[in-house]
Amino acid sequence: MILDTARDLLGSGPLCDPCLGRPFADRSFGLTNEARGNALRTALALEDDEPYESPDTEACWVCEGVCADHEEWAERAVAAFEDVDFSTYQVGTRVPPLLEENDRLLREEAGMDPDAGEPLKSAFNREVGKRFGRLTDTEVDFERPDVLALCHLERDEVEVQVNPAFVYGRYEKLERDIPQTEWPCRECGGSGKQLGDGGEEPCEHCGGSGYLYDTSVEEEITPHVKEAMDGVEALFHGAGREDVDARMLGTGRPFVVEIKNPTRRSPDAAALQREINETSDLVRVSGLALATHEMVERVKELDASKTYRADVEFDGDASADDLEAACEELRGKTVEQRTPNRVDHRRSDLVRERTVYSIEADREDARHATIEIHGAGGLYIKELISGDEGRTEPSLAGLLGVGAEVTALDVTAVEGEEEPFADEDYLRE
Repeated sequence: MILDTARDLLGSGPLCDPCLGRPFADRSFGLTNEARGNALRTALALEDDEPYESPDTEACWVCEGVCADHEEWAERAVAAFEDVDFSTYQVGTRVPPLLEENDRLLREEAGMDPDAGEPLKSAFNREVGKRFGRLTDTEVDFERPDVLALCHLERDEVEVQVNPAFVYGRYEKLERDIPQTEWPCRECGGSGKQLGDGGEEPCEHCGGSGYLYDTSVEEEITPHVKEAMDGVEALFHGAGREDVDARMLGTGRPFVVEIKNPTRRSPDAAALQREINETSDLVRVSGLALATHEMVERVKELDASKTYRADVEFDGDASADDLEAACEELRGKTVEQRTPNRVDHRRSDLVRERTVYSIEADREDARHATIEIHGAGGLYIKELISGDEGRTEPSLAGLLGVGAEVTALDVTAVEGEEEPFADEDYLRE
């Protein structure tokens, strides 16, 4: 039966061994399509007692000779990544419509299912891919390779794609009034220019810089990572963000730097960490490590609790007993918080419930205290203290019956609720 079908396939016109064997790619194991085609051609010559004739691959009416070019395409792909560091790859192919149609017609003319065996595209991917892997000593990855080589057969060119690389770590922000990411000026749209009587002039709001702040956590960290990986762009992803006027201390806040089109994927993380810390007086990083792309989503989505230390000033006297009683009332309490007045211009007006895991007060005098709070992610600390004109219930100010304001705020810990951020499944060796 198989030999009869093979005879019909050969009757369609000149075929190379890979194109003859490909419709039978689902038969037997451990054979290449070329080996299948050669075996069928040999068996038919024996059965018919006819001289064996080696096929002319260039004359094949189906692939028009491209099946003879696997090694050449693999070498071209290797050359395209000559200056790129990678350990995993994938090869894709754009097959001309005419060759895809020939591939279908071959089967139809022999009475086979048009989808029998393996398509030309899949076979080309595999044959070029295994040669590419051998030449570069790298591993194929069909889900998230470091690089992708796309063979455009009709255009006779290799298109290359270098996927982003990622570095994970934690940062401490040692000074106040520094945003996590760049903050373009709203007045000039980040251009640093405005129109005046004499024409274009520096923006008065930002002083012509285009930004509301001189630097950011992002700007203190990402240029070093970008240079170490020789990339074209760096993106900063944080596990939430602290207020601009708050410091981030203690164990730091998890973050990931994503580098677009890196030519180096495996910098020395320890050396990179030292470089950042020696260069910046405003930011300190720890736990720097190479990461997988899944770490971006983990940093953004993992449920995390946060610990804060707040300097609080009261507008009336608060006794030690009253302060402890108010903390006891909030301890373990789930509070309702409406979107704070200070951010309602840029966030939806919602009511959310957040839990205060613990709260401790160190009273300095009748008008001042230091409050340490451990709460669920998303708990608005300033509003938990002040009450925000009744938008947070209950609040420390409401329970004390005096006004309360946070005069200085530090975040001291950002930790996963049920598991740590730095899981080894999301880090690279």
